[in-house]
Amino acid sequence: MSKKIVVITGSPRKNGNSFAMTDAFIKAAEVKGHKVTRFDAAMMRIGGCHACETCFKTGKACSFDDDFNTIAPAVLEADALVFTMPVYWYSIPSQIKGVIDRLYSQIKGVIDRIYSLVVGGKDIAGKECALIACCEEEDRTVLDGVRIPIERTAALNKWKMVGEVLIPGVLNVGDINKTNGCQQAAALADKI
Repeated sequence: MSKKIVVITGSPRKNGNSFAMTDAFIKAAEVKGHKVTRFDAAMMRIGGCHACETCFKTGKACSFDDDFNTIAPAVLEADALVFTMPVYWYSIPSQIKGVIDRLYSQIKGVIDRIYSLVVGGKDIAGKECALIACCEEEDRTVLDGVRIPIERTAALNKWKMVGEVLIPGVLNVGDINKTNGCQQAAALADKI
């Protein structure tokens, strides 16, 4: 069954290791007949959440109109979300963190009334979720800085985690080719 997959990347390095894994995943998913929409958050203008509690008051997910409002409708329509990123200072890169924080605007439990009025009852819950990440250090636990927040985000939003590709020991462009990271990323498409 063909699915709509939204891929959100968090690296500013277009030819970097997480992008190579992202490309491998997307190619494999498209071969399987899935429709993939990709958003490179680092190349977009996306601020953090203002905690203003005015989600959807202007007819868009966020009252502070920036490129997040381009991503939000695709997220609502998606069957699966795939987050890809390197680890920056033991955590999620700021380039993608704004997107993750602003998904708050779509949590059904918080804005149930707004969903029924504004977006036809579409729900953020019930999606599949996957993570593709890499880090410089050889210690695989360094990846916990992105793995745990994404897993908890998935649990909060009632998404099913279908897989994770977590590759340590890659820093320089091309280091991913010394691992099986791209093959693991391509295989992840089988789980969606």
